[in-house]
Amino acid sequence: MKVRALITGVKGFVGKYLADHLLSQGIEVWGTSRKESPFLCLSNGNISVIKNDLNNTEEIFNLLQLIEPDYIFHLAGQSNVKQSWIDKEGTFYANVNKTIFLLDACVAYQKENPQMRLLTVGSSEEYGKVLKNELPIQETTQLRPVSPYGASKAAVSMLVKQYNTAHNLNVIHARPFNHIGPGQSDGFVAIDFAKQVVRLEEIQNPTMYVGDLSSKRDFTDVRDIVRAYFEIIQFGEIGQIYNICSGTPVAIQEILNYLLSFSSKKINVVVDESKMRPIEIKEYYGSSKKIRTTLKWKPLYTIEKSLSDIYFHLQEANSEKEW
Repeated sequence: MKVRALITGVKGFVGKYLADHLLSQGIEVWGTSRKESPFLCLSNGNISVIKNDLNNTEEIFNLLQLIEPDYIFHLAGQSNVKQSWIDKEGTFYANVNKTIFLLDACVAYQKENPQMRLLTVGSSEEYGKVLKNELPIQETTQLRPVSPYGASKAAVSMLVKQYNTAHNLNVIHARPFNHIGPGQSDGFVAIDFAKQVVRLEEIQNPTMYVGDLSSKRDFTDVRDIVRAYFEIIQFGEIGQIYNICSGTPVAIQEILNYLLSFSSKKINVVVDESKMRPIEIKEYYGSSKKIRTTLKWKPLYTIEKSLSDIYFHLQEANSEKEW
């Protein structure tokens, strides 16, 4: 019988990549979205999308009974760090309360399908303020979130442990570090820089205003991340947490340099103090030893390839006036 998967938040940036990857692996894919959309067309086929905002445990349970998924990928939520400072309550409701509704529904559903597996998606923001001697960040590193978003995802990771212990729920938690890739929404450094570069190419004597460029972060292509999600949900150990990262810190300045190198136009760069984040951690990168050694996963996309794909995808979209 064909394996069936359900992706919450399937119409989001990562959701579409994950659905496409699962289709390429012969998985039957279903998704949920807050908006009406019966189908989602992807390069590897079409998937059925059901409107469900994850606000009610009973409704989620009924959905699980209808679809009968073997794998559940929980991607839905509020994923913008900057927005979490503006709307703390909304961020916690979207990321914590709705996850509780889903977890409760899965506890009931697992009684009907004992082999089901659930993957919750957290974030490297859960670790927050790490000490220099704690780098690279491991799954056992103490959680000290500094953003409301990070705190909300840390709460989810604790819930995963609690539901696995108290209810023997088949759930695993992933902590991806910075995602990058074509089609990402605004509010993330690579896509924001790339959009500015592409737009500035159309004007004379362009100037680009940026924040702190000295910080170093750990970037992984979204196409590598969704491969990791699939490996974890198939072969990961129940109740465990897995970092998904490259393990290599890359300066924000280097990200910008790559993007500027793709452009045929000279663009001036000016640091704007108003673009600084409330709390800035200078260096932040993870250890992918656990997922590399136990699941044999490793990134396939280089940082240059990822940024090149982002830039030229935006350039093509700009020429067709799609954004």
